[in-house]
Amino acid sequence: MKEISEIYLPDDVRYAEDHEWARLEVDKVRIGLDDYAQDQLGDIVFVELPQVGDTFKQGEEFATVESVKAVCECYLPVSGKIIAVNTALEESPELVNNSPYGDGWFVEVNPGDLSEMENLMTHVACMEKLKGAA
Repeated sequence: MKEISEIYLPDDVRYAEDHEWARLEVDKVRIGLDDYAQDQLGDIVFVELPQVGDTFKQGEEFATVESVKAVCECYLPVSGKIIAVNTALEESPELVNNSPYGDGWFVEVNPGDLSEMENLMTHVACMEKLKGAA
């Protein structure tokens, strides 16, 4: 496992308490699992994602990740309708470990309320939270 100082938290995304990230991309929000969570889980072997067209409220469970260590639920950081699902994770769930903010993204959402992004942590706040928990 990585030291807290080795955790990568890009500054162009916002972070939820449960370690999901959200990146605003023009009129949609791309969502995934942050570097800390994928590191803690270890080798990810399965990702269960919702269907395009499903809608969720902020904080609702939308995905499940299974690793060699544990199974964890993921909670949508912003309300909205799923407009894209990363189907590459079906065959290659390890993309979440290898590229959590790139090829390992989970879903794209048409956000219901963009102001919900303001409730999420910045990379600085997220790192401070991780350091406080260590």
